[in-house]
Formats: sequence, C-alpha cells, structure tokens
Amino acid sequence: MQKNFFMEKLLHVRKLSEGHEERNTIPCDVCSSDEASASESVKPASMYCVQCQQNYCEQCSLYHGKMKSCSNHTRVHIGTGSKSVDMVKLSTNMCDQHNGKEIEVFCQDCKLAVCVMCVITSHKNHNCLDIKKVSQDLCKLVLSDNDKIFELWKSTENVLPRLEKEKNDVIKYLAGIEDEINTAADKLIAAIQRDKAKLLSEVQSIKLKRVKQLETVKQELEQHMTMLESFKRYSETLLSSGTACDVTRSANSLHDRADELMKFDVIGHVDSSLPPMNVTFTSSTLLNGDDRNLVGTITEEG
Repeated sequence: MQKNFFMEKLLHVRKLSEGHEERNTIPCDVCSSDEASASESVKPASMYCVQCQQNYCEQCSLYHGKMKSCSNHTRVHIGTGSKSVDMVKLSTNMCDQHNGKEIEVFCQDCKLAVCVMCVITSHKNHNCLDIKKVSQDLCKLVLSDNDKIFELWKSTENVLPRLEKEKNDVIKYLAGIEDEINTAADKLIAAIQRDKAKLLSEVQSIKLKRVKQLETVKQELEQHMTMLESFKRYSETLLSSGTACDVTRSANSLHDRADELMKFDVIGHVDSSLPPMNVTFTSSTLLNGDDRNLVGTITEEG
C-alpha cells in the first residue's frame, strides 16, 4: 500500500498546532540529540522549521536562523493556536530519499512526486513534469471526483428516510401479524377448552347413567335377597316350632312360594339389565402431523 504522506503531514501539523498545555510534550530536536550534553535538560520546542522538519527551542531557533543556509527557511510557532490548514500550506514537502531536497517534479511513468536528485538517479529518461502544473490538472480530477462523491452522498442521504419509514412500516405490519397469531391461538385454545368440556360432560352423563343402572339392579337384588331371607327364617321357624297341623297347612303354600322365588334368574337379570358398556376415546388427528402448526402458517415472499 502506498504511503499517505499528506495524512502523515496533517497529523504532524495538528500536533504542532495544539494549545500550550500540549506544547511541553514536544522536545527540542537539537537539545535531545545524541550530541547534546547529558547534563543539560531537554528544553521544550517553541518553533518548527518547515524545510528542516525539526522542532527547536527558542535558543536553538535563534542559532538556526542565523545560519546562512537556513536564513530563508520558514519557521512557525508551536502551540499558538495556528490553523492546521495554514500550517500545511506553509510546509514544504521534502524528499524522503535525499535529505534537504524539496520535491519539485512529478514522474508520469511512476506516478510519484520526486526531487531533482531522484530524477537524475532513479527517473532518468522518464516523462517528468513540473509538479505545480501536474498538481493543477490533478486538482481538477480530485474536484470532479469530490463532486461525484458529494452527489452520491446526497443520494445516499435521501435513501435514509425511506429506510426509516420502511422499518417503521415493517414493525407496524408485523405487529398486526402477531396480533392475528395471538387471536387465532386464543380462538383455538377456547375451542379446545369448549370441546374438552363437552367431552367431559358426555363422559359424566354416561357415568351417571351407568351408575344409576347399577344402583337399580343392586336394589333389586337386595330386595330379592330380603325375600329369600324371609322365606328361610319362616321355614326354619315352621320346622322348629310348628305342630304337625301347622306344617301340613303351610307346606304346600311354602313350596309354591319357593318355586316362585326360584324362578328369578339372578345372573340373567343382571346381564339383561346391564348390557356391556363400550366407551372409548379417540384423540383428534390435529396432533398426528409433527410439522403441522395447529395455529397456522407464515409465508414470506420476496
């Protein structure tokens, strides 16, 4: 990836243009160099040389300005609240391959901004033009691209309200679907509860009817047993306490009564009075399909 020199310069200039509270964090490059005396404390930088790209304290800046080779250099104050844009415009782009050489040429073949020494050493016979002329043409390209990007930004911005509206519409619409699902489920639950109560009521009716039948037959059998016990007691009393005359008078009628009591078929009466009961329950087929939703289905299109 090509190095972004302009971004690095912006970051550096922004640091230099910060307020006085940040100023003490930038040391003087000369005082902090290896040639400086170890016993000397490093002074904070107050000036920046655009051409040398170095930070100087007040004393080193005075010495720097008196040097003949640096007398025409541009120096700016550090931390005076200067605008970053102004400082960027004042700054000079120096070649990172040849120390002290200003970038003045643009190589069309390599698409690189270089110094004169670079042209001689690395870009000989290349199509090299004055960087200011190339910059003017490229500024038009950047301006054209910027206009297109701005138009795209406006188009994108215009889409945002539509997306917000669609989001609200989706939330509102699906809330209606949720209400429909809840309503359908409530109706289904109510129908199940109703049918459950109906089935239980039918079972209760069958139970009451059968129990009543059983109680009736039971009472009839108990009543017949009472008559049998009465006949038994009377016969035993007659045999134990009756005279010969009493026995002869009552024996025939007792025999007739015994025949009458013996004619009652207990088992047959029970079977005829209580036919076999066959009650079963068959569950609804709604639960037979594992994948089937009892409430309904959702279909999404698009």
